[in-house]
Amino acid sequence: MVAAADAKNYVSKLGITHDHVVQELGWDEDTDDELRAAIEAVTGTELLDEDSDEVVDVVLLWWRDSDGDLVDALMDAIGPLADEGVVWVLTPKTGRPDHVEPSEIAESAATAGLTQTTATNLGDWIGSRLVQPKAGRPRR
Repeated sequence: MVAAADAKNYVSKLGITHDHVVQELGWDEDTDDELRAAIEAVTGTELLDEDSDEVVDVVLLWWRDSDGDLVDALMDAIGPLADEGVVWVLTPKTGRPDHVEPSEIAESAATAGLTQTTATNLGDWIGSRLVQPKAGRPRR
């Protein structure tokens, strides 16, 4: 759990703004409710769940080592994502139960056709920002 001021700062770190539609995947009892509430306060809307069929700007994927196959989860996360949308994979910090190695995130992202751009500290969680390759780039 984080303080409300920290949670609002974390929303800024995630690049989430008022006009963003945010989908949340992998919610469980260990997720950071203060961060979730701060995101909803900034966007002015509730987080969408996995059953939504809306196009989204941001997918928050809470992910733990025991959750299964990250590549499959990322493929599911890409489905509703807008062309310029991002996936944030939120994993427990090093030393916490169910921590995920950064190399697993990078390898899974590449397999799913995503590129990892940054990682950021979000209290008890680490956020890894994944993006889709830009369309129309010449391939060599």
